[in-house]
Amino acid sequence: MDLWNLTLRELAAGVREKRHTAAEVARAHAARIDALEPKVKAWVALDAERAIARAEVLDSTGPLAGVPLAIKDIIDVAGLPTRCGSPIYESAAVAKRSAACVTALENAGGVIFGKSVTTEFAYYTPRKTRNPWNLKHTPGGSSMGSAAAVACGMVAGALGTQTNGSVIRPAAFCGVVGFKPSFGAISNDGTMDPWPTLDHTGVFARNVADAATLAAVVAADVSAAVAPPREPPRIAVVRTPVWPAATAAQREMLAGNADAFERAGAKIDELELPAAFEGALEVHRTILAYEGAKYFGPLQEKHALDMGAQINALIDYGMKIEEAAYREALAAAAALRETFARTYDGYDAIVTPPSTGEAPATLAETGSPAFCTIWTLLGVPAIAIPVALGAAGLPLGLQIVGRHAEDDRVLAVAAWCEGLLGGAVRTPVTP
Repeated sequence: MDLWNLTLRELAAGVREKRHTAAEVARAHAARIDALEPKVKAWVALDAERAIARAEVLDSTGPLAGVPLAIKDIIDVAGLPTRCGSPIYESAAVAKRSAACVTALENAGGVIFGKSVTTEFAYYTPRKTRNPWNLKHTPGGSSMGSAAAVACGMVAGALGTQTNGSVIRPAAFCGVVGFKPSFGAISNDGTMDPWPTLDHTGVFARNVADAATLAAVVAADVSAAVAPPREPPRIAVVRTPVWPAATAAQREMLAGNADAFERAGAKIDELELPAAFEGALEVHRTILAYEGAKYFGPLQEKHALDMGAQINALIDYGMKIEEAAYREALAAAAALRETFARTYDGYDAIVTPPSTGEAPATLAETGSPAFCTIWTLLGVPAIAIPVALGAAGLPLGLQIVGRHAEDDRVLAVAAWCEGLLGGAVRTPVTP
């Protein structure tokens, strides 16, 4: 089998056990990038030569021994520029030191190939990346390059970030696993962090076990030894206030998944979120706009014409929000976290859609993050797994959510669901 088509854990085990070398792995993935990057456009700063040179001298004993990785371009990598998807930073100086999470990856044996494309400032305005399942469709955002690179085998794992739906949504659209650990589990040191109340760092991989292995290197209290629960889990199937936005196919897929889980012995309850969550998206919007205006306001004063319409609009809106309203939103978010913890006590996980459905047939936008917003606001762990291909031939996913700091339980339930549903959707045949 081609090395690029092996999973993260298969690659690392093969290096440790000397079935292949880290340099061979790096060269295989460099060749894969050469073949597909002109079509998929996942990279903004790529240094395959440096990656191969590192692989040639690698101490091949770590949990990520020789594993090729991509880093979202709002996260610093020493020796590479951090452009944040903005023309303002097109000539950005190279980072002098790597973010804490990148250093951890390299210390574990990971091989960084470069920086993957992000939307402008990790917000809505898309950049050049295409969905590898169909180049006319969005890969989602904002961690678009990371999801696309993993999906088509350019790398075995990647880092992304999520302030709204920027890990879960592109994972679902590109047919890979995206895991957003609990808020604060991964350090944001060295990462652009405009939204300190909302920003999460997350990981992309091809299956749940790989995602756990990658996350365990960078996240506090996440174990790499993920295993399905000994007994079928108790699962709540949850419809959020944005349920009407889901396509019929996505709704049917969720119902079919729930039926499969129940037949396998899981205890399934269909629940509505408490009424208090009706205003959750507006709470998130207030926090997002206020914090974004504080962070980007000074930049807008100098570079408004070089900033996209959507980020400018967010800043303008945030500038009008009084501090008292922001504080009220923070208090409302805290109250929602308490309500959520009480309501779902006793459940192993929640399942819900990760997106509206298949990736939209557009490159002008990245799709709605609304099915992720509440879970980001709550700071709870969430993971997207691919479960099938839809009518248009693009992936459909399932989102699995847990209680705060119960990341290992969410991973265990996700592994159980993945095994029952037949495993991950495999590599797309890129046109």
